[in-house]
Amino acid sequence: MPSRGADLARRVLADRRAVLGLALLGALFLLAFAGPHLAKWHWTDTDFAAMREPPSAGHWFGTTQSGRDVYALTLRGMQKSLLIGICAAVLSTGLAALVGTVAGYAGGWADRALMWGTDLLLVLPAFLVVAVLSPAFRAAWPLLVLLLAAFMWMVTARMVRQMTISLKRREFVLAARYLGVGPARIVVRHILPHLGSLLIIDGTLNVSVAIIAESGLSYFGFGVQPPDSSLGTLIAEGTGAATTFPWLFGFAAGLLVLIVLAVNLVGDGLRDALDPAAKGGDR
Repeated sequence: MPSRGADLARRVLADRRAVLGLALLGALFLLAFAGPHLAKWHWTDTDFAAMREPPSAGHWFGTTQSGRDVYALTLRGMQKSLLIGICAAVLSTGLAALVGTVAGYAGGWADRALMWGTDLLLVLPAFLVVAVLSPAFRAAWPLLVLLLAAFMWMVTARMVRQMTISLKRREFVLAARYLGVGPARIVVRHILPHLGSLLIIDGTLNVSVAIIAESGLSYFGFGVQPPDSSLGTLIAEGTGAATTFPWLFGFAAGLLVLIVLAVNLVGDGLRDALDPAAKGGDR
């Protein structure tokens, strides 16, 4: 009998969108983390003999107005955006799983308190909160990850809560409780495995959400700050000269679109693989 993991892998690889998304995402990761070693220019280097030069053999993506290599800067920004997106997605999905399962399984005052906090965060204007707190993380992008994750988990937590309430009434959970199994073990052994598809899909799609959010914040000056860079900061710096010096804007914008496209393709493929009924319903 094939294992559950092998069966899942087979179903994912049978989905053309998932395969395309995984291949594209793998290529983008390879470009971001191996690409800088292929060029002679570091992202902190300045070529004073080439300022706002178009793409050439010496500078593959051209140079900025100060003589910095756009290829090196773009891959540095791509690295930072990918790291921020992945870390924020993992944290937000983990927090949603924790809050949702505790609220749904415990019920009572714990459920009311956690859902009250969830609803409060849902109505807070996230952009204004980030704008107010941005001076605190100008030099520390991990704090930006925490802040992004803090505003990405609430809707998923409500879904997890509802599913947990339904699952805790199932016969296998009631049997475990009657046998004296503790609440923490019941949640880990009997409830979370049934939430796996939801959490995996949510975590995957949250990567693109976090990358777009980070890019938007950096574009308005509230995210990653110079001298460091992200795709958002590069797009912001190149917007003003997009028509006259398109290489300052186009490469970063194009890579951002490809990352979001790849992650969404992977998320769609995982959804179909983990929930075949959803695929059938779409047809």
